[in-house]
Amino acid sequence: MGEDLADASRTIEQVLDSTLESVDQAARLTLELARESGLGEEDLDRIGMSVRECMVNAVVHGNRYNSNKKVRLSLSRTPQRLTIRIADQGEGFDPVDVPDPVAGDNLLRQSGRGVFLMKTFMDEFAVRRLEPGTEVTLVKNLVPNEISNSSV
Repeated sequence: MGEDLADASRTIEQVLDSTLESVDQAARLTLELARESGLGEEDLDRIGMSVRECMVNAVVHGNRYNSNKKVRLSLSRTPQRLTIRIADQGEGFDPVDVPDPVAGDNLLRQSGRGVFLMKTFMDEFAVRRLEPGTEVTLVKNLVPNEISNSSV
């Protein structure tokens, strides 16, 4: 039965409030789908942290806790990949302008590591400008390298 779940495609769409409770809700939904995909605990931890970082950025920095603005969460699983899209309705940002958290004085800062962690923990990271807002796409590949690189 587990193999059937891993082979099935599934999509979840949610519109969430700009609250920290929505961060927990998004992480919970994402981790449920990731568990169904058969990912191990280390990958689950990394995905969970990436989604939390992205959601906090959307709620706090993007929408600035504005109750009139929403965060859109889209989760999509195919047999090959788990794709997470998180979009806010804020003013947007350019990831090039985000300071490098491992450079000099930034090492001691209490914040500013979210984008770095998402890029490190996920197989793909992309930012797209919306009108208004920003959409971040996070991808975790589900096909192990030994299977994807072998000829059948």
